[in-house]
Amino acid sequence: MNLIEQAMTYAHSTQLFRSVDLQFARLVCEGDRADYFLAAACVSASAGEGHVCLALSALTPEALWTGAQRIAAQQLWQLCQAPEDAQAWQSRLATWSALSSATQIGPLCLVDQQLYLQRAWHQEQQVASFFNAFPEQRLKDERQARQILDQLFGSSEHNDQKVAAAVALTARHAIISGGPGTGKTTTVAKLLAAMIQLSPTRLRIQMAAPTGKAAARLTESLGKALLALQVDETVRQRFPREATTLHRLLGAQATTRQLRYHAHNPLHLDILIVDEASMVDLTMMANVIAALPEQARVIFLGDRDQLASVEAGAVLGDICRSAEYGFSVARAAQLSRLTGCLVEGGESPQAPQLRDNICLLKHSYRFDAKSGIGQLARAVNQGDTSQAQALFTAELPDIHWRGLADEADWRTLLHEVCEGYQPFLASIARGDTPRQVVAHFSHYQLLCALREGAFGVKGLNQSIETALRQRGLLSATTQQDYVGRPIMITRNDSGLGLFNGDVGITLLDSEQQLKVYFQLPDGELRAVQPSRLPAHETAWVMTVHKSQGSEFTHTALVLPRQFSPVLSRELIYTAITRAKSQLTLYGEAAILNRAIMNQTSRRSGLTAALR
Repeated sequence: MNLIEQAMTYAHSTQLFRSVDLQFARLVCEGDRADYFLAAACVSASAGEGHVCLALSALTPEALWTGAQRIAAQQLWQLCQAPEDAQAWQSRLATWSALSSATQIGPLCLVDQQLYLQRAWHQEQQVASFFNAFPEQRLKDERQARQILDQLFGSSEHNDQKVAAAVALTARHAIISGGPGTGKTTTVAKLLAAMIQLSPTRLRIQMAAPTGKAAARLTESLGKALLALQVDETVRQRFPREATTLHRLLGAQATTRQLRYHAHNPLHLDILIVDEASMVDLTMMANVIAALPEQARVIFLGDRDQLASVEAGAVLGDICRSAEYGFSVARAAQLSRLTGCLVEGGESPQAPQLRDNICLLKHSYRFDAKSGIGQLARAVNQGDTSQAQALFTAELPDIHWRGLADEADWRTLLHEVCEGYQPFLASIARGDTPRQVVAHFSHYQLLCALREGAFGVKGLNQSIETALRQRGLLSATTQQDYVGRPIMITRNDSGLGLFNGDVGITLLDSEQQLKVYFQLPDGELRAVQPSRLPAHETAWVMTVHKSQGSEFTHTALVLPRQFSPVLSRELIYTAITRAKSQLTLYGEAAILNRAIMNQTSRRSGLTAALR
């Protein structure tokens, strides 16, 4: 058994890596270089955790593992005769043929002491090049643009929505970031009205979001915003009526990773609106950019403080760091002319030019100063655990705290969850239409952080099903599919038009056959036989990650009894901001506080590349 085989056996037995990491490392290794094997496995594992690259300075047992696993990793380092500092790793890797160079493309890249999977490096460069390019978007008549913006937004000296619209009017690509209720969709509705009025030709406008639920919500909210706009009917008729998922937009295929639209077959559009951009991973962002026509304009909307994408990268967060510098003096002057608002600017030699294409919306129209949900979201975002605890003990009407210390607390949790879902199940019992039933399901949703265990998706779904049956709210069937079962799609199926994250409700159709009803982005319902569905799972509870792009009248979050690294400030913030009117949190104060202090950091080179 050579050294690499010994390392594979040891790493597998100690569960330091996934099987896919070890297989990848073995594939790209050469000879008996166990140090190369170790580096490749670490990069693969890092990508699996959502990182785009791995700094050589972090290629140590102390940086990558904790507890007993760190001790096991230290022994693996000794077994592989691996270096323990960045300079030594740089020297060792210099002659590795698996690294890309000027004369060949390999599976890995080493750039500025950052080790990448080659594909991730290429995608990061593609994204950086796009956002570092600033093709000028000239306004033929600034006076006309000012007049239209005044009509749509009013003439206040302080209006961040108006400034955001002006940014997007004068940029080929723009980023508008804001928390819940800051009016991102309202801003876009008015922005599109301005673009339509300023364009001499009919614009081809498309809207997209990462998930079906987010696309449906964008369709609905933009429709409501359009109704409130005082514009000519000719302008109204030119608005897009439906958002789609990014997968549908790009023409994702069920049996291949190939996309219908790409650099050699670009999308047929003039303007693209991408909502919930925090959920867009590096690969998807690169795919969207590649498929854009040369003259197309794109506006990204999202909340930079939410959880990053499940896959590698935190693209929106990396991009929005440029906004911390504020606008340049010249850009601030231009925006002031266009809006009549007081826009401040400043100069900094370190400031990336991208800062002039980003606008942060800060005023929330949904949560006023007295809103417990709004105050709690701000406290969590600022890492203020004392304020978070104080808000829960203040007995505010829209946020509620429940302990999870003993069996009585567990019974309370199950009782209140059953109460939360009772109106939805009553709608089914009354014989309401599928559309009415689907609407009722969005009124209450239980969220969790984990997938496994009693406080994860699987354990909670099983416990909730049992509790609902015991109360007579569900039929006592042993079948996997039953009337009232909510399901979530976990794998894309473009043939059915269903994508990861889409939620459907199982009901009887007019012929008393079980069908699962999904609300599509255009508002229509699609009924699918359960046997035809792609991979899916029960959705009485869903992870906070899966809830992104959705909103619920009453959101409940259950935390595990033991801390997990998955628990983070971004996860708690994202869960809180899913709630429109009521939030209930089940857990212990120590776990919540530790989660709030655990701020997620995704390793990438994008922020540096944007400078």
